[in-house]
Amino acid sequence: MEITRVLDAALRKAAAVWITSPGHGPRLVHAHWRADSLWVITGGTEQDVPGLADGAQVTVTVRSPSTHSHLVDAQAVAHLTEPDDETTQALKTARLNTKPEWEAVYRLEFSA
Repeated sequence: MEITRVLDAALRKAAAVWITSPGHGPRLVHAHWRADSLWVITGGTEQDVPGLADGAQVTVTVRSPSTHSHLVDAQAVAHLTEPDDETTQALKTARLNTKPEWEAVYRLEFSA
């Protein structure tokens, strides 16, 4: 799957995105762009994302970090996963303002 240049550039700079899952309104969530996938941690001390489940098709909305204007909407499929040690450390490092403790990790892969 080819990630568009606009989506790739936007996700590299975004610390948070809006996720809309079927039957639920958009939810602002902390996310981490890594290895052409968007990683989202949920539960515990992290956000609750209603409707985010293994195999769920979601819409990811990215806004400009400087102007907060809408940049891009993209379709993705969520995969419940167990991250490797390097990804786990990257997820913890990305959450500078808190000690992250999560119940689930989802890797969002973007549709073609």
